[in-house]
Amino acid sequence: MQVEIDKKSGFCFGVQNAVEIAEKALLEGEKVYSLGPIVHNDMEVKRLSAMGLVCINHDEFRELRDCKVLIRAHGEPPETYLTAQKNNIIIIEATCPIVKKLQLRIKDSWTKNHEGKTQVVIFGKPAHAEVIGLLGQIGNNGILVSRIEDLHKIDFTRPVSLFSQTTMSVRDYNMLADTIRNKIRENGERNPDKLLKVNRTICGQVSNREPHLKDFSRNHDIIIFVSGYESSNGKMLYQVCKSVNPHTYFVSSAADLDMTWFKGKTSAGVCGATSTPKWLIENIRDIVSNI
Repeated sequence: MQVEIDKKSGFCFGVQNAVEIAEKALLEGEKVYSLGPIVHNDMEVKRLSAMGLVCINHDEFRELRDCKVLIRAHGEPPETYLTAQKNNIIIIEATCPIVKKLQLRIKDSWTKNHEGKTQVVIFGKPAHAEVIGLLGQIGNNGILVSRIEDLHKIDFTRPVSLFSQTTMSVRDYNMLADTIRNKIRENGERNPDKLLKVNRTICGQVSNREPHLKDFSRNHDIIIFVSGYESSNGKMLYQVCKSVNPHTYFVSSAADLDMTWFKGKTSAGVCGATSTPKWLIENIRDIVSNI
């Protein structure tokens, strides 16, 4: 079996940075908590747990005092930092710079538009950590849209500033923006861009992987996509691969591999999400190579 790893797969900059910050803090010997799983990949979470990283939820966070807590790449709403200040918690900041910039843009958009004159609409996954942090920048006064059916929440006679969670599909975001434009036209505005501002906020590392993964998937008989089941980015990129290669399979670890998938196949491609560690992708590659 000929096996190729997609060279662009593996941690994005934001996740890699957060993991390195966590490792450095742990090597200093003090107890470190992570507010939520540092990355949506169980195998990497287990590796860091073995080094001493303790994953906690927000209820547990509010009970902590006098300790160190890492803010993962997804970011947090302002109230998290207020709680830390109140409880004498030292924050280890690992918010992705791209997410941090997006948080500031959303807050700035809300403030400049007189806190409500313009509707701030965020395209993202409900309850996703990044989305919670984004909405928190404007006191949860934004409108969350995760699918076309959610557009009834928007008043199409008023200005709209549209943002996206950084890991969403560019194609889906563009389709959403076009649908909003059509809704604005239906309400009598001939030039919908007078009311709609589309902010390009999907991470470049994510958007660039879509066309690349399509080419990669076409060049192999079978694709093994490696990702944690909770990864929003993983689910999206898996569908990108499967759209051009029906013989695409989602695995979270080597235990998920099914040898019958490879019957009659001579070449395999192994790729993964922005939250998938390179060591795990290489582990899958080594196993598939011996089939």
